[in-house]
Amino acid sequence: MKAGSSEARLFPLGWLGAVHSCSTPMTPALHLEILDLRHFSASYLKPVLEAESRVWDQRLRWDFHASATLLLQYLDSRLLPGYVAIENGRICGYVFCVYESEKALVGDVFAVPSVTNPQSAADVERRLLEHMIELLQHSPGVDRIESQLLLRPHGTHTETLRNAGFQIYERLFMELDLNSASLAGGPEGGSMDGLELRTWRDNDFSAAGHLIAQAYEGHLDGIINDQYRSVAGSLRFLHNIVRFPGCGFFDPSASRVLAYRGREEIAALLLCSRVREDVGHVTQICVSRKYRRRGLGAWLLADCSRALRLSGFQALTLTVTRENTDAVALYHRSGFVTRQTFDAMVWERRGRVRV
Repeated sequence: MKAGSSEARLFPLGWLGAVHSCSTPMTPALHLEILDLRHFSASYLKPVLEAESRVWDQRLRWDFHASATLLLQYLDSRLLPGYVAIENGRICGYVFCVYESEKALVGDVFAVPSVTNPQSAADVERRLLEHMIELLQHSPGVDRIESQLLLRPHGTHTETLRNAGFQIYERLFMELDLNSASLAGGPEGGSMDGLELRTWRDNDFSAAGHLIAQAYEGHLDGIINDQYRSVAGSLRFLHNIVRFPGCGFFDPSASRVLAYRGREEIAALLLCSRVREDVGHVTQICVSRKYRRRGLGAWLLADCSRALRLSGFQALTLTVTRENTDAVALYHRSGFVTRQTFDAMVWERRGRVRV
């Protein structure tokens, strides 16, 4: 799922407690109830997920159907924690979360506009988020909440999130048109002593986990996603990206590894997934501190882009934190343009001891 982090265990049945219901005077014509997601089978949510799939395709050129199918399977298990919004007798939105150890991830929140009020979707999502956040912040053992809400422009839910004590980080969803891109990049001569550029192999997992943890040490993105802070967390991140379709279908032929010749270590890495039949998405790119500012990031992007274009792909997308100015500059130089901004949100319980 788009939660995009680790193999997350679901809350145990009964964790959500009593069903919540509220009548919300958001507009004179809108009567809203917020109910426990576990009370509804997949068939009830299918129309909303179909509407969401259309938005993902239109706005981000992302085929959401694989994620929707996975979510529907979880819904039929009646174990997925979350809420649905019901307007005048019809389900118009939902929110869900998963959790791992002491961390909860709000995987998605989405609402369809009301027929009588096209602006109501953001209001419904706000109510859903308020219920989800209240539940998690009052749940024993949940000390951290993370989420990245790609479909909503930056600032949409700022007031709700800040009132709940969240830190908010603006992120960019960027796109490269592979038909017009120059795809230039890399060291002079196309090689570097001691390193070989190749595609991803299954036995790269361990080395990649060590590289990610080392590359993100002290990095802003380690605040947004705490998996980057350790080798174990980075390996969970990799497992989720490579094995599950939440961020598209992993494409080893387009993913690139800069490996030390004759050694198992990796100097740089780019992971790519297929999010639509003609669109690739960079799920991870990082370079060892030793090799930064030597053009390796541009080299990885150019080589991945050439492979995708030869395979008939039209575009390559990625996300980046706006404050990561060096990365943003690299992507601009490589031809990427910002298609949308969105929020990453993080909450930590006061007094929590960092490990």
